[in-house]
Amino acid sequence: MRRLALPGVAVGLVLMSMPAALAHEHPSGITDLVTPAVTRVEAKALIHITLLDHVGELLHIERSYEVPIGTGTGTVVNPDGTLVTLTQVIRTDKNLAVYAANRVFADYHKADIPTDFSKHKVDDETLNHHLQLCYDLTSKMSTCIVDIKQDITVFPHIAPADGRGFKAEVVKFGDGPATPAVLRPTSRADGGVGLPTAPLAEKVPDKPGSPTAVAGFLGRPAPNQPIKVDIAHLGPGGAAEGGRTFSDPQKKADEPVKLGKLIDQGLLGAPVIGDKDGHVIGLLVGGGKTAKMIGVREITSALAVAKTPARRGQLDAAFEAALTRFHTKNYTDAAPAFQRVLDLYPGQPVAAAHLKESLAKKGTAADLGVRKAAPPKATTIPLWPFIAGAALVLALTTGLGLLLWRRRRGARDEEDREEMPPQEMNLAARSPDDGADPTVMVRRSQAFPMIPTQQPQPQPPQPVLTAQQQVKFCTSCGMKLGPAHRFCGYCGHPIET
Repeated sequence: MRRLALPGVAVGLVLMSMPAALAHEHPSGITDLVTPAVTRVEAKALIHITLLDHVGELLHIERSYEVPIGTGTGTVVNPDGTLVTLTQVIRTDKNLAVYAANRVFADYHKADIPTDFSKHKVDDETLNHHLQLCYDLTSKMSTCIVDIKQDITVFPHIAPADGRGFKAEVVKFGDGPATPAVLRPTSRADGGVGLPTAPLAEKVPDKPGSPTAVAGFLGRPAPNQPIKVDIAHLGPGGAAEGGRTFSDPQKKADEPVKLGKLIDQGLLGAPVIGDKDGHVIGLLVGGGKTAKMIGVREITSALAVAKTPARRGQLDAAFEAALTRFHTKNYTDAAPAFQRVLDLYPGQPVAAAHLKESLAKKGTAADLGVRKAAPPKATTIPLWPFIAGAALVLALTTGLGLLLWRRRRGARDEEDREEMPPQEMNLAARSPDDGADPTVMVRRSQAFPMIPTQQPQPQPPQPVLTAQQQVKFCTSCGMKLGPAHRFCGYCGHPIET
């Protein structure tokens, strides 16, 4: 598949078709996970026939014809492009060899034969004989050699529309027309990162009236041929014969008739999408005035036999992350997330549409991402009342702290007085005016017990030696003499010894 042009072109073209595509009564976003993986499938037979002309001269007449087999909708379930559709979309029960025989005899021999899939007779016996031998390819006398090849083209859901699509081959046919068939691309179709895939549900809802949606293409994807999405409701009961029925619980519409018409227009094999989580719960079968659904278990069984299990890829992870932001109205973060998806896979239509909406709503009142990221607004309230209040609280706290400290200090002093020995109390109570030396009392802390001290023992009195001094007087003048004077200091008279 050819890679697409710039994402900006994709955005413009896809948005022309999105309103009609997504207009339905179910909750917004129910089909977002599946619709990028929906494709248009066209199958035809390439017939090459060689007519051995024995009527005149022996000639080998070669002709090639293209015969349409079927058209319908496919769903990609693996990033490598593996998809599921219905067997009747890619295989026909009509006799293609008979068609080629009728065409070559009508073209070359100008026989009056309808160019259909039925055997006919002509009036000319010789020509009719050769025609009947051409029909019988197993006969050794057959006048025709027929080679039939199947040609399947898948047109992905992408914008701008890919008019060529990519070729695919059958991995597994179903057991019947209304059973799943598995296809895979014959060449790389993902451009390097993988195609968008649709998630498969674990089971079909049991409750009658469960809401669903169907999505598919009524023609090759184009700006004037958008994807078709419609609503439906599951009927009562299980799979029953040929699949689960549809029935509108409110009887507003005849859903089998409505869906049958869409099947005939191109939704044969379209995915049926559950309303609970937006996953594929089955494929649409039927036509005319009948529409049913084969369940997801038949899809997974066909994939298991084909040894190609369903798998999600890097592109799907990026897309789901973007959808989560988008549907939670976080447009600020959704915009770059969708841009990342388009960088990986340019032209992903749902991502392109949601990117445009996210950019339009980014930064508006509807954007919850702006509310979460916005910084708090600057306050215009003056600060002085708060400062004054804080100072008052600080002053009150300090005052209460001092009051409590003084009360506790007083209580500790009372306890110390009660525990103080009488001698210490007397000394503490004595005043310096009483003639005693002032004493400084050091009280013990209540946190530590008093260390007992040894009381001093009374000592016996020690004898004190004192010199007996005799006072002398001068015998001449009568003045008092010092103990070491040899002469009177007043009259100079020698002291008698």
